[in-house]
Parts: sequence; C-alpha cells; structure tokens
Amino acid sequence: MEGGYFSEWLVSYRHYLRMRNYSPRTIQSYEQVVRHFAYYVWLRRNTDPGKIPLFWEDFSKARLDTSVDVQPVMISDYFTFISGKKTYKPKTTHRIISTLNSFYRFLYTQGAITANPMGGIERPKIKDQELRYLKHSQVLRLIDSIEDDRDRLIVRTIYATGVRVSELCGINIGDIDFEDETIRVRGKGGKIRIVFVDHETLEEIARLIGNRIEGPLFPGQQGHHISPRSVQHIFRKYAPEGITPHKIRHSYASELYRRSKNLRVVQENLGHTSIKTTEIYLHTDLEERKRVYQEFFPLSEPPVLQLPRPRDEGNEE
Repeated sequence: MEGGYFSEWLVSYRHYLRMRNYSPRTIQSYEQVVRHFAYYVWLRRNTDPGKIPLFWEDFSKARLDTSVDVQPVMISDYFTFISGKKTYKPKTTHRIISTLNSFYRFLYTQGAITANPMGGIERPKIKDQELRYLKHSQVLRLIDSIEDDRDRLIVRTIYATGVRVSELCGINIGDIDFEDETIRVRGKGGKIRIVFVDHETLEEIARLIGNRIEGPLFPGQQGHHISPRSVQHIFRKYAPEGITPHKIRHSYASELYRRSKNLRVVQENLGHTSIKTTEIYLHTDLEERKRVYQEFFPLSEPPVLQLPRPRDEGNEE
C-alpha cells in the first residue's frame, strides 16, 4: 500500500509492534507519540496556522485522516512547536524522535514512503551523568543487612545475575539449572537468554523453594509471580536512598567489566541489543583509570628528589 493515512497505518504499526513482542505499555506510548504528531500534521494541512495552539488543547478538533508522507521541514516545525508549548527534557525529546523514526522506518519498509523524513533530525545532547552504583563490598553489606530470607535472596539474585526487575519477577523454578548453575530469563521483546549464577546463591534458592518443583521462583499474591512494584518496595525498605534494582544491575555490570575488561560478555549477560548501551560501563572504573593515569601520564610521575651531594671529607676545613 503506497501512501495512506495515519489512521490506516497506525493500526498496522500497532500490529507490527505486537509481532515484535513489545509490551502493551510500550505500544501505547509509541502510539501516543505518533498520534500526537499526526494531529499536528492534520492541523497544519487543514487549519489556520495561527489557530493550531488553540486546537492543540483539544484534540477533538484534529483528525488522523491525513497522509503519512511528510517533508523533513514538517517534522522540524513540529519539534519547534512542541518545544514552545512545553519544556521537554533531552531524554523525552530523544524518545519522541526514536518513536517517530521507528514509525517511519516501518512505513519505508512497507513501501508507503520513498524516504525516511527523520534522517536529518538531530537529537539533543544529553549531558554526561555519573553512573552511581554500589561497590561489591557495599552490595554485600546491603544483602547481609536484610533479615527476611526471601527479600535478601531477591536482592542477591539481581546482583548475582544482573537481571532486570521484570526478568527477575518472571523467573520460574523450571528455568533454573542447578547443575549448570544457570537461569533462563525472558528479556525485552520476549528474547530468551541464559544468565549465570554462583553456587551460594543457588543454595539459597534451593532452600527457598523447598519441595516445590514448578511455579514462580518468587511467588506474589495468590501464588502469581511477584510484581515489579513489590520488588521496588523491598528496595525502598532496605536499600540506601537512591539505590534501586537497576542500580544493583549497574553494580553487577561494573564489577564484571572492571575485573574482566570484556565488554562483549557484559553486553550479552545484560541482554543489551547494542554494545553502545553497554559502553557506559567503560566510564565507571575510576580505580583502573587512576592507575593507568599515574603509571603512564608524564605529569603524574613523582618528582625526583634532589638530595644534597655529600661533601668531600678530605676538603673539610
């Protein structure tokens, strides 16, 4: 189908995202971004430009029955318009750009457009942020401070495996291989990967599940899988302020990279699709960077002490 309206292609795009195993929440977010852009395009094409800010407050005036084929200038104008209506954080703008780029890549593969109009859209720079995480000894102290067996094991399992909260919550007893010391987890987009787990953590898991041979590893209400919200509550209860399950995942990745220097393994263990996502851990090893700086950078060399030359005893007066 060549060309077509947003109203038509949004249905196909939603189906495409479902086929790629995107979560319902993510699909809803993507659809909302595309829908808002479509409303803007319709308003630009069908109303007085001066009235767009007024109509923008009431989307009932806008429609989706307008062509998906737009010029890059239309997209640039859209970002100028929404930036004037609201101050967006760079990360939010990134998300909007990524969503529209995904939508137009989809249209291009379907033959609806001849070129992706998002190609020339620049992404705002995001200032480097320090990646805060707990060091190995700090994570161990946190784990040891938790008296409840299940809660302690939840935190330990995240650190031992580097899994996301959603992945932890979805683990079933049948996913655990006690002999190979691995756990099978379902990551983003439904992708399956194998993570490794240490012997001591597995012993605690064995004690927790007892005689159970199936079902959730960490049961929640009515025997269902524990919810991410419950895990987050555990962290709010025991962990220092600002330390979340994701920060413990950072700790796992940072320690593994610091000791191995193998970024590819860290990437695969974390389930990152792109190694660029994992490269953030290149900037966390301050001790290693300090050692290299002190060893190799010339200005960091310790000064040579100029000791006074001993006087010749034979010339003493």
